[in-house]
Amino acid sequence: MQFASKLERRVVSAAEQALERQRHVSPLDVLTGLGWLPPGLVTDWRQGRVPHLEGVAAVSAARLADALEIFHRWVKERGLRPSEVGYVAATRDRRPLRFTASGDEALEQAYRVHWLAADLTEKQQERITTRQSKPPDLVVLLATRPFTCAGCGETEADMLMMEDGEPICLACADLDHLVFLPAGDAALTRRAKQAGRLSAVVVRFNRSRKRNERQGLLVEPAALELAEQQCLSDEDARARRRERDRVRREAGDVVFQQKLADEIVALFPGCPPERAAAISMHAGARGSGRVGRSAAGQALDADAVTRAVVASVRHEDTPYDEMLMAGVPRDQAREQIRETIDRVLAGWRRR
Repeated sequence: MQFASKLERRVVSAAEQALERQRHVSPLDVLTGLGWLPPGLVTDWRQGRVPHLEGVAAVSAARLADALEIFHRWVKERGLRPSEVGYVAATRDRRPLRFTASGDEALEQAYRVHWLAADLTEKQQERITTRQSKPPDLVVLLATRPFTCAGCGETEADMLMMEDGEPICLACADLDHLVFLPAGDAALTRRAKQAGRLSAVVVRFNRSRKRNERQGLLVEPAALELAEQQCLSDEDARARRRERDRVRREAGDVVFQQKLADEIVALFPGCPPERAAAISMHAGARGSGRVGRSAAGQALDADAVTRAVVASVRHEDTPYDEMLMAGVPRDQAREQIRETIDRVLAGWRRR
């Protein structure tokens, strides 16, 4: 199958990467991979804060439709198997999520259908579909400033839910009987959630990073008590398992960072090997949130690898950091160093 336009190549690349990574692919995977749906705004949509997905896209509805048409041509060519998934909001009423402004049922269904690799067994397909159709967690926000509940007018609460764009307190959300379990103990959190019938993720908005960060879980008191008893009974075994997992993760990180360094040298043959190794260690550090830990970075996507190299050149080979410290606006500083970055990259692209 030949793909002539740039958009076709980008859509197919995003779809192929998603399919290789997770053995299934959806329109949402592709549009996110294209960069047209910022993850933070998709989260707002999933939590019912915006009326439809088109409203948070970086491109027009017509452009989204073009990408969807290309995606479905590719799906047909690959012989993937369809599986319709239910999309519901992380709100108390679990309302169906809308993808389009028009609400056209044919388009809505096209977005809901996920496509599974043809060689998956029936059991694997069922497991994937079940997992994808699972309703999202309810989300509770730690208040960063005083608010007035839209339901009862309460002004002293420290936690809230957003419903139809307005804050409501936990009492009005029927969640005030739950207890707060801080993040930090993964086993306790998992077991408390499994043991209860109702739970909600608690997040706080980080202003500097402009994103919500998980703080813990609201769980039923009886579920927390049962989970604590279970954790005490197998504490030694879990400690040994954590140590084995730590060793395995470290070994996997070393392998990935070497692959990333090799890809840097392949794209930039003139880059000194020790510099490529330093870039890969920095960009691929676990928990860093840098490009090497993104889905594209883990797939060694050429654009992601290039972004890691550009970031290194920006900080190591230009006065960018000094300019920021001197008060130069970021966009202006990046424009002033662009020529230097281009010159370094051009040299590294030559053998």
